[in-house]
Amino acid sequence: MTRAQRRAFAEWWERFGIEAGHVPLEPESVFGRRAPLVLEVGFGDGESLAALAMAHPELDYLGVEVHRPGVGHLLLRAAALGLTNVRVMCADAVEVLEQQVPDQCLDRAQIFFPDPWPKTRHQKRRLIQPPFVALLARKLKPAGQLHVATDCEQYARAILDLLDQAPELVNMAADKGFAPRPAQRPPTKFELRGQRLGHGVWDLLFVKTEGE
Repeated sequence: MTRAQRRAFAEWWERFGIEAGHVPLEPESVFGRRAPLVLEVGFGDGESLAALAMAHPELDYLGVEVHRPGVGHLLLRAAALGLTNVRVMCADAVEVLEQQVPDQCLDRAQIFFPDPWPKTRHQKRRLIQPPFVALLARKLKPAGQLHVATDCEQYARAILDLLDQAPELVNMAADKGFAPRPAQRPPTKFELRGQRLGHGVWDLLFVKTEGE
């Protein structure tokens, strides 16, 4: 971590941070209000999450990231922008979902550019696997949305197959394939670098059925 990122933990963790553990989250208590809750898993350096929170003050954002320098960077951005609708956890997202996020709590979940682990022998390390999809679906409210974006076409198609097989989720794209890039998703630094290298980007938008 940089010196500034270490300082961010010392100065801003108490304001924006939530400790990982076994205590269930109470969003109204955490944010001090009742508002739609958006979870971002693996926010990287947090720039796009901060931009979303700045653009949508009517929404509350919970970011979960295991990489401490990225968490430190988001703490700095949240403080600099004076954000009141962002909270941060430095933890494993699966453990957070299993142990702390109540069922039917999330209005939206977003996962932007997860590690694709492109080599076949490494693909078991991918975040988006059937158990994770089922867990995430359980945490979404009825009509809650799941938004995934990746610049790896092979991973995108694998994710599309997995989400199509989830009985609780319905593809929002008109052709039941990939969705057009939503205007509200700010480009990440990773995405912009990929575009300079000629990479494509695939967005997937699914909604949880009302009956689940």
